[in-house]
Amino acid sequence: MFHKIIEISGHSGAIYVAAFDQKYLYTGSADQFVTRWNLSDGSQDKFAIKMNQSVYAIEFISSNRLIIGLSNGSLHVFDIEKKIEIKHFTQHIKAVFSICSNTFKNQFYTGDADGNLSIWNSVTLELLIYLPLDCGKVRNISISTDGNHFVVSCQDGTLRIFETVGFNEVVTIDAHKDGATIAKFHPTNPNQLISGGKDAYLKIWNWQIMELVKSIPAHNYVIYDICFLKDNSQFATASRDKTIKIWNLSTFEVIQRLDLKSGGHKHSVNKLTKISETSFVSVGDDKRIICWDNQ
Repeated sequence: MFHKIIEISGHSGAIYVAAFDQKYLYTGSADQFVTRWNLSDGSQDKFAIKMNQSVYAIEFISSNRLIIGLSNGSLHVFDIEKKIEIKHFTQHIKAVFSICSNTFKNQFYTGDADGNLSIWNSVTLELLIYLPLDCGKVRNISISTDGNHFVVSCQDGTLRIFETVGFNEVVTIDAHKDGATIAKFHPTNPNQLISGGKDAYLKIWNWQIMELVKSIPAHNYVIYDICFLKDNSQFATASRDKTIKIWNLSTFEVIQRLDLKSGGHKHSVNKLTKISETSFVSVGDDKRIICWDNQ
């Protein structure tokens, strides 16, 4: 069973995102900081980046390049080894909620609050194509396990799946009432997709034939994230209802509930970041960073 091994405080605003580079944890917050932490003892590293807007998205596109997406739509690329900003993009003019890296194709994808999708070369940082999807907010972008497809979770309730050569939209699924917020390709079944939405339902799809396989009333409020664990035998979901649930990936049954009684969050849980097969970090509106472990 998962248990809390460390809790970190330091941000003065809600924490929306986190990323792990196999050594440090990076978190982005409404306090306009990207902060780096040592997970071994919870200490704050000397490296921190002060932005001029709330930080809504962060993603590594290589071992030393970190991209930061802000509430005003601007994108900033930092070399974390040299500790310098190397690029600043104003392609988006509304908040960037999701950045997704595809190392198979040397691409990364950014989506904003106006429903616009940008596709970039992660080596040259060149914009490859700009796609206005007219779908409301792009809440999340995730790639398939082979890098050949990515899925966009949209405010209009759709899941839109694109191929990564010509960037054609190949499948559109009307998935969640009031908005789709997260979707991940199944880690071992390439035909399946797992999604969550504002309806608080967890849904499993055969995306290639647009068939709903299973629908589960999973949380009390919107589901914000999905994280695969334990060599893909389990996964975790995070919700605005202040809870994290651990699921069996084969049966889709709840194994464990992590809430305030378990030492969990007091407010919305916004992001889950995998640290290892047996550990992950959760961040939320309560300004707390919690590391969970199952060893």
